Amino acid sequence: MTNMSTVAPATCASKDGENLAEIAIGSGAFAFPGDPVGKDALKSTKPAALSTTNDVNQPEQSNSKLESVGFAAVPLHRKAELLKRFELPLLLIGAFGPALTLWAAFGRSYVAGAFFETSAALIVSISFSWYILSRLKDHANARHLSYVLPVNVLVVTGVFTVMALLRIPYSGSFFSMGASFGVAASFLFAVYGRRLVKPHVIVSGGRANEIMLTGQYLPAPAAGDLEHVIKTGRRDWVIVADLHYPHSENYERLFAKAALAGVPVYHFREIAEMQSGQVKISHLSENELGSLIPNVSYTSVKRLIDILAALLLIPLCIPIFAILALLIKLDSPGSAFFIQERMGFRGNTFRMIKFRTMRERIKTHGEIEQREDAMTKGEDDRITRIGRFLRKVRIDELPQVFNVLRGDMSFIGPRPEACSLSEWYDAELPFYSYRHIVRPGISGWAQVNQGHVTDVADVLAKLRFDFYYIKNISLWLDLLIALKTLRVIGTGLGAR
Repeated sequence: MTNMSTVAPATCASKDGENLAEIAIGSGAFAFPGDPVGKDALKSTKPAALSTTNDVNQPEQSNSKLESVGFAAVPLHRKAELLKRFELPLLLIGAFGPALTLWAAFGRSYVAGAFFETSAALIVSISFSWYILSRLKDHANARHLSYVLPVNVLVVTGVFTVMALLRIPYSGSFFSMGASFGVAASFLFAVYGRRLVKPHVIVSGGRANEIMLTGQYLPAPAAGDLEHVIKTGRRDWVIVADLHYPHSENYERLFAKAALAGVPVYHFREIAEMQSGQVKISHLSENELGSLIPNVSYTSVKRLIDILAALLLIPLCIPIFAILALLIKLDSPGSAFFIQERMGFRGNTFRMIKFRTMRERIKTHGEIEQREDAMTKGEDDRITRIGRFLRKVRIDELPQVFNVLRGDMSFIGPRPEACSLSEWYDAELPFYSYRHIVRPGISGWAQVNQGHVTDVADVLAKLRFDFYYIKNISLWLDLLIALKTLRVIGTGLGAR
């Protein structure tokens, strides 16, 4: 964790010469381009450390005695606001402009060859892809560039499939050109958008120190300098503070002035959760998670999606199941499937099915022995040859599609633990049982960010990932987890 009181100086230079928002890190100068304080005032200051206290008796520093230890340069956010407002029209222009040019170069007519139907399909594809990607960016650990290609490919394939099934006339060449240029434009906008960030000024005190000072997250100057920036009328920056901490009256007034001036003031938890993808809770209340019951309307829709997806997948998976079952039987003696009691939705146990990846062993009866038997350790010698491959690519979990259809599980949710482990974790970790408020999943937020863990200390971090999922459960977070799962399958991250 970076300490707010020790931040190395950073340069203000820009590679392409664009204007930068300059923020002096320290107990003094804080200036944007066009600010009356200006660069000259900043250069004349002497180094000093950032104060980490907001004591009421601490004297405020005047602008004539500004001190700084350096600068942090952050691109202005105005361009980001413009990009956000006009991104979709620009994407459509980027896709249709080159495609129409090539269409005309080939001597094709704009009123023939199903041109209008194909254009409508392209508009739907590009618009839907843009909307999905914009929603994915709202969540933590969303590597936007990683999902541009898969999201666009999935949406374009889906639209093309619908057109084929409904026998809608289309031009394959024009659709291919428009889709290709649309994906390229989407990727370029995503690359450019990463450079346009909004400065977040972190006011020290309380748990605000949990925020990592990196990128656009910067330590705040003294209250007097902060008030000066608020008075400039700039709204393309954010104040972040622990609003439950007893700040001095000066800072409390500044927070109110900032809000009235249109400058967002965030509680530290929103930023800390966005950085880590975890929710740290000290007590179960509406103040921590918004509500003890997650998004009720979406959970109902989610169950319908699970049923439809399971009904579609089961006929496709049965031939794969037969082949894998045969390979498992040939690799080692025993059943092809492994069935185990797991702790599930609302604390009810259920029988979870998966492909057997370990050698069959004698069942134990002691509490500690059952717990040890349920743990999978690194390089576990019980794992079979075919089992190691199945675990790496997560195919051993596929039979749980039947658990999804039965209602025991969902495709996305916290992973269910063996009953012996769940009881142990519940005794050691506060609020552990709350993770059972949603259906367990074949894949989950903790799995794609952390991998497989069994130690209590690691399970505490896993629990925080689970709480983040419960708090933010939505279609878009589920889609993000599904995309991350595909990457995990390809890389074998966290497999045991």
